[in-house]
Amino acid sequence: MRVTVLGGGSWGTTIASLVAPRHPTLLWARSEEVAREVREEHTNRSYLGEARLAEELSCTPDLAEAVSGADLLFVGVPVRGFRQVLTEAGPSLRPSVPVVSLAKGLERRSYLRMTEVIGQVLPGHPAAVLTGPNIAREIMEGKAAAAVVASEDLELAAEIQQVVTRGLYRVYVNHDVIGCEVAGALKNVIAIAAGMGEGIGVGDNTRAAVMTRGLAELTRLGVALGAEPATFAGLAGMGDLVVTCMSPHSRNRHVGVELGRGRSLEEIVGEMRMVAEGVRTAEVVLELADRHGLELPICRVIERVLAGELTPVGAYFGLTPPGHEAEPG
Repeated sequence: MRVTVLGGGSWGTTIASLVAPRHPTLLWARSEEVAREVREEHTNRSYLGEARLAEELSCTPDLAEAVSGADLLFVGVPVRGFRQVLTEAGPSLRPSVPVVSLAKGLERRSYLRMTEVIGQVLPGHPAAVLTGPNIAREIMEGKAAAAVVASEDLELAAEIQQVVTRGLYRVYVNHDVIGCEVAGALKNVIAIAAGMGEGIGVGDNTRAAVMTRGLAELTRLGVALGAEPATFAGLAGMGDLVVTCMSPHSRNRHVGVELGRGRSLEEIVGEMRMVAEGVRTAEVVLELADRHGLELPICRVIERVLAGELTPVGAYFGLTPPGHEAEPG
């Protein structure tokens, strides 16, 4: 199977490197410099340090070349550029080629999940999402990890599972696309909250409370959108939330930590090469919550911090108020 991965960042490159030893794989990167480095030096130092990529992996900055021969397409570009890249790739993509989202977020204004964007831009192409607690650098180091591929077509999900599974990287299948994508989007906002607490210096008890109540917010919105509650107790929900809130490699946690230390959002984001999706997702999540009449107190407080309406220290007094409801809701 000929595989193409769009997006030369840390996660797109990692997936491409995982797949390349067993399937002819072509990575698309916007930068000619990155493409050359991947082809000739088998590294992508800007995103993955000195990690060695599969020697079988090739890379091109030519989008049409990248997608024209694909039997399976992975899309690992940031949410804000997702639709545009699909639009540009569409004319060169053969009919009925499955498209797998690697992105975690919601489109602004439309509130669409990325598989819904695929359906709009590339009708007739089966869509799926690969998600879960996956830190790219750890996977490149050969450390064990697990993920979920979700699609309404479980036969397609099983085929993608076979393509991606390798060594200690184990992939499960799930039919709850809504739950997997909503969890992947909202956990980034909660990770900013958890990181902010660490930057301020709150205790582990406090951060555990924020993470646990954050999981309740993920579940609440997901169920309102049609997801199954059980999904949020699995790898796409709790698993991804835990690693994103706790790992020093997490971009969203990093944003929170630095906010808690008193730095401005503009300064933090300006020095980051990679995108922290939670910064953009917070506002979209609250607009969705308002449309459905839902209370998401943690997401709301974080959005106010990101908008400059609250300081992190002041905000943390509102992150763990006395509960109004019974667990686990």
